[in-house]
Amino acid sequence: MARPDPCSAAVPAPLTASQRKQARALAHHIEPSVRVGQGGVSEGVLGAVRQALLDHELIKVRLQEPEDKKGMARALASGTGAELCGLVGHTVILYKRHPELPRVSL
Repeated sequence: MARPDPCSAAVPAPLTASQRKQARALAHHIEPSVRVGQGGVSEGVLGAVRQALLDHELIKVRLQEPEDKKGMARALASGTGAELCGLVGHTVILYKRHPELPRVSL
């Protein structure tokens, strides 16, 4: 039997509030994988976040002196196709399920 193509799979449902809470709890001990400097959310930053999400599924992104941290958090999530699980201080918590080998169960 042929394996389904992960690119053609249906878009997963958004995380529930309890799943986002669980993701924040799991991310508590994680160090930030990507740091966003004064240049803001650029294509290079989005590429680094995409790669970190592919490698780890659940990551933290540290924002350095953001003018609009909520806007930057939403831009990171929408630019990478990830779920925004939380914004604690200047740290964004993102989750994106791996298409073939999921490691984090929410």
